Amino acid sequence: MSDASAVAATRTVVIKLGGAALPHREAVLEDLRAARAAGFRTVLVHGGGPVISAWLQRIGKEPVFVNGLRQTDAETLDVAIMALAGKVNTELVAVLQRGGTPAVGLSGVDGGFIRARRQTEPDLGFVGQVESVDTRPLEALSAAGYVPVVAPIALGPDGPLNVNADTVAGDVARALGAVGLVFLTDVAGVKDRAGDVMPALDRERALALQREGVISGGMIPKVDACLRVLDRVPQATILDGGRPHAIVEHLLEGRTPGTVFTAA
Repeated sequence: MSDASAVAATRTVVIKLGGAALPHREAVLEDLRAARAAGFRTVLVHGGGPVISAWLQRIGKEPVFVNGLRQTDAETLDVAIMALAGKVNTELVAVLQRGGTPAVGLSGVDGGFIRARRQTEPDLGFVGQVESVDTRPLEALSAAGYVPVVAPIALGPDGPLNVNADTVAGDVARALGAVGLVFLTDVAGVKDRAGDVMPALDRERALALQREGVISGGMIPKVDACLRVLDRVPQATILDGGRPHAIVEHLLEGRTPGTVFTAA
């Protein structure tokens, strides 16, 4: 990254929007406007798992997951591309535009800015493992005043690949050298064995909880993404997306309804 790009990225926050944030769209829009007014540049990465699953069921296919990752055959890949890079991305950009936040939607295939290879362990079909992120399209959009809205479809050697949105958010944040990575999710944070939210986690404790099976299922990709970015991103956070103004609470008020990951 150039010196100028590094300066531009010093106040960049990558936010992954999960389904829990959707009932609070207006609050999320207000939070994004407040973050922009406070000098933050935001890059949004979205998922769309429930939309993909719903459309698969319409065509008679049952969704299959392995360790929180979707098994993706050729037909499922077609549905994922249409749902993520089409319906979900376009609708989210439309919501932002209507709320007065300039936004541009793109997937990792655009400009080839996210490149991936097929993941083979375990073999999930057309599921990508990110190899590189070219931050120039995101930096150009941010510098022009737009919020980039990223669909998690990457460019593989033979065409598009489906990539877990949590993984994409982490890789984008790491490539940008962002000041923070935030997951707005459908749980209150990472919970211990007793079911209580842990306000802070370091790498060693998080890995131990994974080995013990306390962190499992769809939380695994989120925690893995949080841990992977900590060499370049000071802080990664899993926020309670059920709270209407969780972003403002975390970024501007210093109160975090969720779990903060730090390298120490």
